[in-house]
Amino acid sequence: MSEETGEPDETDDAAQIRALITKWADAVHRGDLDGVVADHAEDLVMYDVPPPHHGIHGLAAYRAAWPPFFAWQAQGACFDIETLDVTAGPDVAWAHALLRCATPEELSEHPTLRLRLTFGLRKENGRWLVAHEHHSFPHD
Repeated sequence: MSEETGEPDETDDAAQIRALITKWADAVHRGDLDGVVADHAEDLVMYDVPPPHHGIHGLAAYRAAWPPFFAWQAQGACFDIETLDVTAGPDVAWAHALLRCATPEELSEHPTLRLRLTFGLRKENGRWLVAHEHHSFPHD
């Protein structure tokens, strides 16, 4: 909190967003669907690695996209944040991260392969919500 205004400062917001994304990644790793969709806006848009490549629109579609990933991940895949950078303004923010997201065999074959994530967030009623999410792998 800023001592001058009593309002949250950027570092408070960045810390809140960092905690939100870390909590989200932990929920993904555990296969906790309710934890994954928490803190996401109803009108969320996500661009993901698998189809549909035109994006997933809305919280219901976002929720429906996760069970196939959880089934794949149950084969022993990791989902670990390596880097996370956050830029927060008073009511919008963005973050980008690199994650280890692969099975042990995939990591053995491609040890430097990382999933790239970008988040767009907005603050509603004092609470940060993910409004945009983009997942991608580099294409060589």
